[in-house]
Amino acid sequence: MQTAENRARYAAFEAKDARFDGRFFVGISTTGIYCRPVCRAKLPKPEHCSFYTTAAAAEQAGFRPCLLCRPELAPGSARVDAVSSLAQRAARLLEETCGGGQSMAELAGQLGCTDRHLRRAFAAEYHVTPIQYLQTCRLLLAKNLLTDTALSVIDVAMASGFGSLRRFNDLFQKHYRLAPTALRRQAADKKEAHSEVSVALGYRPPYQWRQMLDFLALRAVPGVETVRGGEYLRTVCLEHGDRQVYGWVRVGHRPQKSALTVTLNDSLLPVLPQVLSRIRHLFDLYCDPDAVYDGLASMNRIRSGLCVRGARVPGSFDPFEIAVRAVLGQQITVKGARTLAARLVAAYGVPIQTGTAGLTHAFPSPNTVLAFGGSIGDRLGPLGIAGERANTILELARAFHLGSIDFSLCPQPEAELQKLMKRPGIGPWTAQYIAMRAMGWPDAFPHTDYGIQKALAPRTSKEILDLAETWRPWRSYATVNLWNAI
Repeated sequence: MQTAENRARYAAFEAKDARFDGRFFVGISTTGIYCRPVCRAKLPKPEHCSFYTTAAAAEQAGFRPCLLCRPELAPGSARVDAVSSLAQRAARLLEETCGGGQSMAELAGQLGCTDRHLRRAFAAEYHVTPIQYLQTCRLLLAKNLLTDTALSVIDVAMASGFGSLRRFNDLFQKHYRLAPTALRRQAADKKEAHSEVSVALGYRPPYQWRQMLDFLALRAVPGVETVRGGEYLRTVCLEHGDRQVYGWVRVGHRPQKSALTVTLNDSLLPVLPQVLSRIRHLFDLYCDPDAVYDGLASMNRIRSGLCVRGARVPGSFDPFEIAVRAVLGQQITVKGARTLAARLVAAYGVPIQTGTAGLTHAFPSPNTVLAFGGSIGDRLGPLGIAGERANTILELARAFHLGSIDFSLCPQPEAELQKLMKRPGIGPWTAQYIAMRAMGWPDAFPHTDYGIQKALAPRTSKEILDLAETWRPWRSYATVNLWNAI
């Protein structure tokens, strides 16, 4: 029976409305496949359609993914909903690690709840168990790699988080009714073996790509990241078991596909899910631009064009890196902060051979800072970093090492902000900037920022704060629009 909600979903499916991409999936009983709302295949009749919140729920109902619209490329969800935030944070962690060997009890502990509560919240939000969701994450990543790369099947299995080739083959056959090798033969483009791997990550259009690149280019730390040829490039250092994995990543834009292309060297395959998750965070791919614009459209009454549909909040690839750079940027220009960060990288970053001009070092880790002997000021002072800021960087390194502050996926960002501001040398501006970029909090607002003050002049700080109350819960996006306006 067609409910009002399902009739609305079918209307969106019929219109191929990109605003609904990733919000639901359509199971088609006559073919046994499930599609994104933007799929260009022949439209089925309403009575042959069923609707699911997630790809995992569609697969649990017995449907396999469409080879035309490729559900693994659908963008994620960024709803600010306290009731479902626990399940969404759990889903983000599962996507980032593809399990990583964690038990559900360990995952729940990381999120500050019991595994029973996590399972209940997950089922209420996604209508599947965390294990079923994780399995779908692995299968969809594997499908992406089989379709878009020339990786061997066993490399695909390992990169997707499967423990063995046999288990991968069995699950793939069970869920998709074809072998991994058969899917590869069906791919239209035959890929040649290469030391680089490229995959696509979808987003909800529009996406103000040029604004994002301009923001990152202005702040790019020499040696660690660069922007050229309309693409963003950076070095990567991630933990894999008891060792560090080094490499590089390049991100480009495919507006005709509403996707970003992520290219990385093959040394990063063991941490591929982590890399993709961090790129999603850095480029804010979970954003719903229409919901954000609807919440901020009143900004255009201040000045026409002040709020632009599709503006994204630049996140972070490495939260420690962003936190340190926030401290270095206190009360100085963007150029000055960039210079200090470049000196820090040249002195204490890890040299990496990337073969790419401008990418020479990984940013210093918290353990590198904690390993400094003697006074931190003696180490960082010669770089031009004042003693108080050097001590703040040391405190941040200690907080990251101990996990005393949650710098990502935090359920209560206000509480983490209060913890941050108890650290010497961290005031409201620094804490809000870290919350916006490292924690990915959509409602951060560094109201004392020079750019915000300039964009909203001649208003006082109190008047700016009062005005920004109408922009909740999207004040981070309001901040970016104000920065872009100047």
